[in-house]
Amino acid sequence: MIDIRRITAYQQATKAIQEVSLTIEDGERVAILGPNGSGKSTLLKVLSRDIYPVDTPDSYVRVFDEETVIWEFKSKIGIVSQDLQEDYTPYTTALDVVTSGFFGAIGAHDHLQPTSKHRQLAEEMLDRVGMTPLAQRMFQRLSTGQKRRLLIARAMVNHPKALILDEPSAGLDIGASTTLLNLLRQYCSGNHSMIIATHHIDEIIPEIERVVLLKEGRVVADGPKGAILTGPNLSDLYMTDLEVSERGGWYRCWQQ
Repeated sequence: MIDIRRITAYQQATKAIQEVSLTIEDGERVAILGPNGSGKSTLLKVLSRDIYPVDTPDSYVRVFDEETVIWEFKSKIGIVSQDLQEDYTPYTTALDVVTSGFFGAIGAHDHLQPTSKHRQLAEEMLDRVGMTPLAQRMFQRLSTGQKRRLLIARAMVNHPKALILDEPSAGLDIGASTTLLNLLRQYCSGNHSMIIATHHIDEIIPEIERVVLLKEGRVVADGPKGAILTGPNLSDLYMTDLEVSERGGWYRCWQQ
């Protein structure tokens, strides 16, 4: 379970989230929706322990209800983000990117040696995301869509307790975006927690059950997807008149 209370956090000198409280149960799938600059990425970095919030007597962050060293914690979550994509060294092979997920590391390191079982599982995951022919290709030579699929494979290879995705289809064309979202839907066939931060409602796959609206660093709405993704709510969130429609569990919005 993920449980945070009255969290305030900064990005450099800017207060990015303010007094945020959120509980996510095991197996729950949640979308965090908000405009650019609303604090979505900062909130995810607090959950993944890449940013630490301001320490106050009445605030806390509890993830999985466990106290572990950071590398053990990192191996229990799967992360997909633009920042992670940019952090990888360009000469890391696709296979090494996936095996690094067993250790919560970025790239291959001499002190983190994958076993033959690790490599077998990584190869199986590469096949699952359609990347087997590119296993030995350098990261820098992959397209944006291929890199994102590779990060999905890295995130899922260790069967994490939670998958955390920050605008997973950003920068992808329609075909690559559809492929990636279908991979996420397959992941939801198991009892795994998933948290997607996005500013596009068409990234919210049908398996997402709950939506949290974030605006100017604060939670302004939280509840079942159908009750939250309404024209009035999104019009207030994005400060423009919007209408919303739903078809087959997918939501779309357009300007009135």
